[in-house]
Amino acid sequence: MHARLSLDGGIGLGSDSPPQHFQKPQGFSVTLTVNDPAEAERKFKALCKGGSVYMEFAKTFFAKGFGMGTDQFGIPWMVISPQEM
Repeated sequence: MHARLSLDGGIGLGSDSPPQHFQKPQGFSVTLTVNDPAEAERKFKALCKGGSVYMEFAKTFFAKGFGMGTDQFGIPWMVISPQEM
């Protein structure tokens, strides 16, 4: 199966693999950038529901908010609300 996800003007494409070709995701993270930190945190929590959190969403020296975790399918995510440029 294939999927196309439109999100705030951006497009993400994805596909699954047949069971005999499945490999556990590793060595990458999908990054989602959201300007509003409250909205970024909401999306981070929704993505990690049923998964796990590596780094709680919080303010950092490089972002208004940043968090790392995996979703319920084991896909690694980083969600960032960047500093003003």
